Amino acid sequence: MVTGRPLTREEHKRINAAIAAVEQSTAADLDLVVVRVSDRYSFYPLLWAAIGAVAATVILVLLRPAVSARMALSFQFLILIVLTLALDLLPLRLKLVPQHAKRAHARQLAHREFAAQYARGGPPRKRILLFVSAGERYVEIIADHETYAAADRAVWDKMVNDFIAAVQAGHLADGVLAAIEACGAVLRTHHPA
Repeated sequence: MVTGRPLTREEHKRINAAIAAVEQSTAADLDLVVVRVSDRYSFYPLLWAAIGAVAATVILVLLRPAVSARMALSFQFLILIVLTLALDLLPLRLKLVPQHAKRAHARQLAHREFAAQYARGGPPRKRILLFVSAGERYVEIIADHETYAAADRAVWDKMVNDFIAAVQAGHLADGVLAAIEACGAVLRTHHPA
């Protein structure tokens, strides 16, 4: 998982140069969005903290039946606060979120970003978005309908699988550069400048 900056300044320069080269040689736009996480996931730390606080209070009452209700509630509230703060740390928070929820949030953000990039104005052009959510280890390549239909599905599948493998291996910049080059090959073939 990426906890700091996902890309260095040098990697940004290399990626921007690669994107500019593709856009100059094609009649398409290529966009890259890299986010640390796709959502705040604030519900999950609170849910698990509440479960932990209730469980701790039940254990306390079972071990010490003489504890007053006020003391038990105070203990429960204290445990709730401590656990909520502890579980809100990003690495722990992401471990609490079910995998399907992380994928759904990342996918929704990817498609919102594509829609925002597509609607940003200017003359209509073909468009591909490379999306990376580092915390969820999620990548997606989204193309407009015409561009997607122009290339064989196997080409897109290989592109995505190579991209995923590079990101999961911790080589984000290399994966992005390889995906840019693969997208550029598709765009140069089907949408030349």
